[in-house]
Amino acid sequence: MEVTALLYDFNASYGLDLREAPGIDALETILAEKIGLLIDKDFSTLVQLLYRVDVSESRLRQLLLENRTTDAGRLIARLLLERQWQKIVTRREFSRGKPKEDAADQEERW
Repeated sequence: MEVTALLYDFNASYGLDLREAPGIDALETILAEKIGLLIDKDFSTLVQLLYRVDVSESRLRQLLLENRTTDAGRLIARLLLERQWQKIVTRREFSRGKPKEDAADQEERW
């Protein structure tokens, strides 16, 4: 996982205003702190974030049940990082694999 790409996506797409992190573990810690605050003070924003990032609700529930002694903020942060990284990889693969169409090609499709 690339910390820079993840940090940019979380800040630009979701307005999380996360600070710079030297590595993925540090980014996870920073994100976990932010998630902890949302759990305590603004749960509806957390739910919206999970929805927007498209975190699997069933997977989240399962992880929370199986890891009752682990900090929920850390578990959620891990899921958010994994899902966002999947989205970044997919975007990169899609943009590389698809040739650009010129105006004539686009017009023919209609």
